[in-house]
Amino acid sequence: MSEKITVESIRKEYDKMLDYNNGINLDETVKVNENFFVGKQWEGVNANGLPTPVFNFIKRVVLFCVASITTENIKMQASPMSAAVDQNAAGRMGDIANRMFERLFEFNRITDLMREYMRNAAVDGDSCLYTYWDDTADVGNRQKGEIRTEILGNTHVGFGNSADRNVQSQPYILIESRRMTDELQKYAKAHGCSDTDLITPDTDNHDEDAYKHTDDKTTVVMRLWKDEETGTVWACEATDKVIIRKPWDLKLKLYPLTWINWDYVQDSYHGIGMVTGLIPNQIFVNKLYAMSMLSLMTTAYPKIVFDKTRVGKWDNRIGAAIGINGGDVSNVAKIIDPAHIDPQISQFISMVVEMTQTNLGATSVALGDTRPDNTSAIIALQRAAATPQEITKQNLFRSIKELGRIYLDFMASYYGTRTVMLPVPEEAGNEVLAFAGMQPGQELPVPFDYSVFAETPMDLKLDVGASSYWSETAAMQTLDNLLMQDKITIVQYLKRLPAGYVPDLQGLIKEKEQELAAMQMQAQAMPPDGGGNPASGGVLPPGSMAVPTGSGYGELQRAINRTGEVPA
Repeated sequence: MSEKITVESIRKEYDKMLDYNNGINLDETVKVNENFFVGKQWEGVNANGLPTPVFNFIKRVVLFCVASITTENIKMQASPMSAAVDQNAAGRMGDIANRMFERLFEFNRITDLMREYMRNAAVDGDSCLYTYWDDTADVGNRQKGEIRTEILGNTHVGFGNSADRNVQSQPYILIESRRMTDELQKYAKAHGCSDTDLITPDTDNHDEDAYKHTDDKTTVVMRLWKDEETGTVWACEATDKVIIRKPWDLKLKLYPLTWINWDYVQDSYHGIGMVTGLIPNQIFVNKLYAMSMLSLMTTAYPKIVFDKTRVGKWDNRIGAAIGINGGDVSNVAKIIDPAHIDPQISQFISMVVEMTQTNLGATSVALGDTRPDNTSAIIALQRAAATPQEITKQNLFRSIKELGRIYLDFMASYYGTRTVMLPVPEEAGNEVLAFAGMQPGQELPVPFDYSVFAETPMDLKLDVGASSYWSETAAMQTLDNLLMQDKITIVQYLKRLPAGYVPDLQGLIKEKEQELAAMQMQAQAMPPDGGGNPASGGVLPPGSMAVPTGSGYGELQRAINRTGEVPA
């Protein structure tokens, strides 16, 4: 390791990160955006007696956009492409990588994380996925250790080059976290730190909210950097007074982070969230509603004015008589009509909300608020509404591709040799398989060294086309059409079915192969002419009439004309 890391150097970089965040007002922006998203839209506002209504259209628009972007079914595909690996080995590597992607996506709930990932980007401006090695996870077969992925807040991540949003080109990356002080002391002692008494709870000299800084938590900064000598990522952890874990080699070639902006800002790794641009509109709508409500509460009800010289006290009881002291009763009292609110106010409120939603692609058609008189037009309008979100969706796909590359990096560095299920190779031959009591396509446990992903010079292409161009339903329709058009056999069809569609698929394939083999043997045993024509030596069943082979009006046709049936 060529770089010298000290507590002072980490603290200096951490202060630089905080200064940059304060310079762009990041913490306050994130706090305000989160409050408006969850509905705390009058936080810190002196209402001066005004009602404080909340008509939160921001949340609906944000959730709609996030759902539209993350609704696709993402599937990672690895395609080894290297001349140094034969086709069979490349196919097996790709199959193993694809299976592990599927398992890791399920293990880490990537589908759920994607929604939270994009929700944070829409509200806060940025979002981050952090991947690490969990050596306590039980993966079966008496093996421990698995790859885990979690979400980090954008205020807890600092890039060494704040003008570049590309993760892998950073000179270093800082990750801030807060841990329980007593647990942190045990962690530091386990990793060789002798100054655990210097690990103390945070004080009130932090710039963040006071409620986050209790007397039992300590801020920890993890520093990640790429070492020039080893070519791998290194890490160390420190508090403001002591290094709790000395630098260690992560054995990774890539930083284990993915980063996404909702909308880019030039020369900054922090972006702008969707909520930031919606807050002025939301404030305007809330204020109009508040003033309208105040007007209704003070002037909406009629008032009665009466002559006190003739009526001593007005009686509002139903059916009660009111006595006056002489004179005409027509001028005793008068009802003052309530003030009317201009209907343009409600129309303008509706127009502001509708235009805000429309400009973000959340039209009434897309939100399902339109009467479906024309199905084709509805579908066309919904697709047109989703077009502005296509750029953000492609950014998400690119980010997930980066996550796939990080997973491959972890597999090559940490998995070692593990047991995988691989199908029996077809080149083994039927005789060898029969001798071993196996069948083609059967899967067997085989040890596989995952370090081959790093050692073999091969290109790995990670396709996320599954999200928009691929689905199991489309694959099934294509296979069904090929089978119905006799372009493929039933065995070819069954071998290409997606997993989980048919129980005991291998057993069914074996039965169909046996049937086809039996039919082929029967066809080979029959004479070339079919064995049913006496003219060529064939023998007919007793009592059946020979089928004439020549031209003319034969005996069989005359028998059919007489009886209307084919004779036995």
